[in-house]
Amino acid sequence: MSLFVRFSNRWRRMSLATQFGLAGGVVLVVAAVIVGAIVTRRIEESVVRNSANATALYMESFLAPLSQQLAKSDHLSDTARRALEEVFTNTPLGERVVSYKIWKKGGRVVEASDPSQINKVFEVSQPLKDAWQGHVSAEFEELDGAEAVAESALGVPLLEIYSPIREVWTGDVIAVAEFYEAAPQLREDLIAARRLAWATVVGVMLTIGGALYLIVMRGSRTIETQRADLDAQFRDLRALSARNLELRMRVQEAAARSAASTEAALRRIGADLHDGPAQYLAFAALRLDDLREKLDQDDARAELDGVNDALKQAMTEVRFISQGLSLPDIAEISLCEVVGKAVDAHIGRTGHAVEVTCKCDDFPASTAVRICAYRLVQEGLNNASRHGGGSGLAVQCSGNSRRLELSVCDNGPGFGPDGVRMGLGLTGLRDRVESLGGSFQAVNRPTGGSRITMILETGDQ
Repeated sequence: MSLFVRFSNRWRRMSLATQFGLAGGVVLVVAAVIVGAIVTRRIEESVVRNSANATALYMESFLAPLSQQLAKSDHLSDTARRALEEVFTNTPLGERVVSYKIWKKGGRVVEASDPSQINKVFEVSQPLKDAWQGHVSAEFEELDGAEAVAESALGVPLLEIYSPIREVWTGDVIAVAEFYEAAPQLREDLIAARRLAWATVVGVMLTIGGALYLIVMRGSRTIETQRADLDAQFRDLRALSARNLELRMRVQEAAARSAASTEAALRRIGADLHDGPAQYLAFAALRLDDLREKLDQDDARAELDGVNDALKQAMTEVRFISQGLSLPDIAEISLCEVVGKAVDAHIGRTGHAVEVTCKCDDFPASTAVRICAYRLVQEGLNNASRHGGGSGLAVQCSGNSRRLELSVCDNGPGFGPDGVRMGLGLTGLRDRVESLGGSFQAVNRPTGGSRITMILETGDQ
């Protein structure tokens, strides 16, 4: 089993509150890192920019007058240089500003606190470009340019500021002053600001996460309680359903045994009729034939002929009843074969044509179901022949492994305008079908005639 599958299984077993705690914790940590980084970055930029603007404004107040000659020249006069040296030597400002440069276009240094840097040309950095656009730009402890090698070697936190020098009358940028301010206090302020920002972000995230977790935990407990109640109800319902299914199967088994017993009793009755009254009637008919030959009067012979005909009709009816009560051997054959035997018996007895459509061998038919199917086809065809003249007889059987539908149809007069009258035969069929857990229908067809139908379903439905 892969790691992902094991984690997925364990995840599904966790409560809703635990899932939210883990997922929400990851999201809140990522969000805190992103928000904290953005906030601290913006705070640092704001502090550095404000400090740079303040220093640049102060420096411009005395650098601008001394640097106006750079509008027409690329060098400062000796007087201006001495003035700059006096400003940055042995003064509080000189203690703060450890180095300075004055740039002209093209990256050339025209004045610097380090004379070795004068007239050198360096690559124009982005902050220097911004200064030439008239913006004060600054960097804190990012001394990575070739012109800042000496300053970075000092080992103190420095604020590198680029300030544009403008011509008094036109406002055009004529040079850029770069100076490095020692800023140990700024470093401490930034560290304190970072700590405060991170503490604020973490505190807010923890407060939000804790509040949401408490809400979700309360809802999770409610859900778990309801789930436990539903599981208990489901177990009770499943037990009740199993009990009902067991009772249903027991009832159907009892009905099947009763049907089998009834069929055995009918078979015995049929055999008794065939072996008893039918034989006596046949013997009486033979004796009447012998007696007829001994009579001379025509009237007596006519009376004997009438009695003989009645006996023969009674014998025929008894044989039909005996055959109808006795079922063929259907225990080991399919449903379609059972239907076929019932149809063949009816055709042999009446000579009426029957159209058969059968596709139901997938249904798991017990002996009781086979008996019920045989009796339905037998009774339905008999009623159709007796009351409908045997017109348009059809037997339709369809089903699958779960459902069986068996119908007998005819084109006769139907059950009449008053609806179905359940006689002894139909009532017996209905009882047979319902004892097996099925449903029975007897209706008039819309196109004329009648139809009787039984529908059975397996017990696992």
